[in-house]
Amino acid sequence: MQTTDTVLMIEPIAFGYNAQTAENNYFQVEQKDSDIQQKALSEFNNFVEKLRSKGINVITVKDTLEPHSPDSIFPNNWVSFHKDGKVVLYPMFAPNRRVERREDILETIKNQGFEIAEVDDFSHFENDDKFLEGTGSMIFDHDHKIAYGSVSLRLDEELFRKFCAKFGFTPVVFHSFQNVGDQRLPIYHTNVMMCVADQFVVICLDCIDDEMEREKVQEMVKSSEKEVIEISEDQMQQFAGNMLQVQNSEGKKFLVMSETAYKSLNPEQIQNIEKYCEIIYSDLNTIEVNGGGSARCMLAEVFLPRK
Repeated sequence: MQTTDTVLMIEPIAFGYNAQTAENNYFQVEQKDSDIQQKALSEFNNFVEKLRSKGINVITVKDTLEPHSPDSIFPNNWVSFHKDGKVVLYPMFAPNRRVERREDILETIKNQGFEIAEVDDFSHFENDDKFLEGTGSMIFDHDHKIAYGSVSLRLDEELFRKFCAKFGFTPVVFHSFQNVGDQRLPIYHTNVMMCVADQFVVICLDCIDDEMEREKVQEMVKSSEKEVIEISEDQMQQFAGNMLQVQNSEGKKFLVMSETAYKSLNPEQIQNIEKYCEIIYSDLNTIEVNGGGSARCMLAEVFLPRK
């Protein structure tokens, strides 16, 4: 199953610009605004409401003031929940994001009627400065057991391959870049330039500078018989790659994105997506500008079996 009807979202309590992640997340811009937390909370609540109104099961957990974790609104980086009952915890690049891993959140998921058979903890690789930031750094094609990973400080290639071997995924390793001033610098997370849905893939191929790597990724997508919907690098900068397909309790599919991402798409791209599923979009501007992440980053999919 490529899509789930349940997502975990973390309600912000002290959201703000994170200087530690801004070292290599070039989407972040610090806004001098005393209302950032209030605006982020409003965006969060509106987003949750939109998802629930479509019949998607949203489990929300409040962040804590202490320890302070300005990026806790993006839980998909530290945890993933799998259909065999496994939960995986991931090694995080920024020290102040490591405190986001909370045992009580796993208890909340269990209390919602889900079964956790085993917790597989990769976080000790932080001691070796090796990072693999969950479904930010890896994009899963669950149906074909393929994992796409763009190498960066937040995706260690060796660790990515180790993960894939353990969980039975075929790794597709490549490098993607964005313009930062007059430089081409690595994109911090694969999920800002690529989204895999059940019948299509949204991807910015222009970010993959190496021709052979670009062809390899295209071939892999082609082998999975999914339609490629290409976005430009400019659209990628507006979070048009940071999307997630989910379904509601009746099995109806949706592609979730931010309003910024939606407005960057042209009519043909929208039409191509809507052949397959309805689009849900929400204004996440404050979260995107200060946090450097968008709709997909805010959603941790729950594939766990129900009790």
